Amino acid sequence: MSMNFRVKLPIPMELKKQFPLNAEAAKVKAQKDEEIRKIFTGEDNRFVLVIGPCSADNPDAVYDYLGRLKRVQEQVADKILLIPRIYTNKPRTNGTGYKGILHQPDPEKEEDMLAGIIAIRQLHMNAVKNYGMPTADEMLYPENYRYLDDILSYVAVGARSTENQQHRLTASGMDVPAGMKNPTAGDLGVMMNSIYAAQAKQTFIYRGWEVHTDGNPLAHAILRGYVNKNGVSLPNYHYEDLALVCDMYQQKGLQNPAVIVDCNHNNSGKKFKEQIRIANEVMHSRRHNEDICRVVKGLMIESYLEEGSQKIGEGVYGKSITDPCLGWCDSENLILSLADQIE
Repeated sequence: MSMNFRVKLPIPMELKKQFPLNAEAAKVKAQKDEEIRKIFTGEDNRFVLVIGPCSADNPDAVYDYLGRLKRVQEQVADKILLIPRIYTNKPRTNGTGYKGILHQPDPEKEEDMLAGIIAIRQLHMNAVKNYGMPTADEMLYPENYRYLDDILSYVAVGARSTENQQHRLTASGMDVPAGMKNPTAGDLGVMMNSIYAAQAKQTFIYRGWEVHTDGNPLAHAILRGYVNKNGVSLPNYHYEDLALVCDMYQQKGLQNPAVIVDCNHNNSGKKFKEQIRIANEVMHSRRHNEDICRVVKGLMIESYLEEGSQKIGEGVYGKSITDPCLGWCDSENLILSLADQIE
């Protein structure tokens, strides 16, 4: 057979019983979920910053980062709500390479997805329990969402997944914001259709069940830049891009119009330092257009303890082994600068 079935993984209910979220952490999550919901519905004027490493490859470094982020959150709490990026599974353009802690709890060892699903649950759970912060992850595999659905406060659907039916329908059954990225080729119509599908009631097959959803009114757009037919990275964070998405929301009649701008990826051409300039340009656009200010709810920043990236095995603590990230000093300064720009 071309498929070799190696290990039967536990169903989500079994894993949740083995590694339960305690009552105190559940209360923190519920509180943060409500705060985030109010930002996306416009009841709270604070800004959202989904910030953290490209890939959460080392739990100790992630916890170190969370401790620092928590201290900054206390300084900007009246202006910005920080949602740590704890991305545990990574899409790969050509299907090879490190796919995240879900696949390899130790990046230098073989894939072990049983250990991986335990590791990702513990990682997210500890973030909420020990640091009192909401967490974000990318939904690479829709069927795995149930392993974390009682912990996650924000979910991103990636550029390679946003056209996929199962991703869209699964997002329609979430109780937290689901950010639908524009596809890698940049078609904003595809992204808007994805939001429409995620906001609608759906019936579909999921983990062997027929399920019905109520629709997710917090599904929204993430602009992450794109690649043209010649393989050239192009941005979509400029004033005109943001104004266009505002118009598209109005034409579609979608609920809770919202945009998160991803400052890295094709928006920056993967030049990680450009994230600072891009973030400031988005803030400038918000100041000069009421619709953009109302609809652009936040930014996504790739940031870690050490700036740049490294190869697996180099062993630099807190440095990305996937896409390059801002270092901590630049990240802290950027957060404080953004807070100063919000009235």
